Amino acid sequence: MQMIGNWGFYLPLALLIVIFLFAAVKILREYERAVIFTLGRFTGVKGPGLIILIPFVQQMVRTDLRTLVLDVPTQDVISRDNVSVRVSAVVYFRIIDPERATIQVENYAQATSELAQTTLRSVLGKHELDEMLAERDKLNADIQEILDSQTDSWGIKVANVEIKHVDLGESMVRAIARQAEAERERRAKVINAEGEQQAAQKLFEAAQILGQAPEAMQLRYLSSLNVIANERSNTIVFPFPMELKDWLRGTRADRET
Repeated sequence: MQMIGNWGFYLPLALLIVIFLFAAVKILREYERAVIFTLGRFTGVKGPGLIILIPFVQQMVRTDLRTLVLDVPTQDVISRDNVSVRVSAVVYFRIIDPERATIQVENYAQATSELAQTTLRSVLGKHELDEMLAERDKLNADIQEILDSQTDSWGIKVANVEIKHVDLGESMVRAIARQAEAERERRAKVINAEGEQQAAQKLFEAAQILGQAPEAMQLRYLSSLNVIANERSNTIVFPFPMELKDWLRGTRADRET
């Protein structure tokens, strides 16, 4: 009976010790930190590894120092040239000061998300549609800089911002397609005109060279006849130079005399 009485005394004591150790001993991973509050007042940041708290006197708030990925919901944005688009983005951020991330803001993830949405609309609304489509890297850098400066007081570092999609309405897609087609036609006409100009310049230079030597013109005629003779044709019509006629007539007169 005495042994049973001793067990009845030690068993609750052992249970109290286990509960105490369970409440006092905490293990934090390498990427975790504990913000410690003693009787409601901030007393420091601990971790990683094994830490010991005073039960019912000290409490901790566990924070994650890894880079977090935040999807920014799709936002309706009106560009500077009055085009309505739907834009979605993603934000990469991490906690660099666990104390401020816990004390200065209630929910740092939600606060960063709301701030990213308003900043996205504000920045993109200052640019035209062509800039949204062609200068995405610059817009990403502008949004990241603004977010990083505003979240610094919360102990948050915005590492990167990426615009994922810029969705246009069907009418705007058709308008852009027509604009692209018109641009391709314009380039084709410009290239064709430049080719005509270069060809005319070369013909002009060739005419000047041939005009300096009449014999070269005759050789050109003979070369053209050779090309035409190789084709399947029964009749050949070509201009007969008057200089050659006068030369033949003078040659014949010399022979008769």
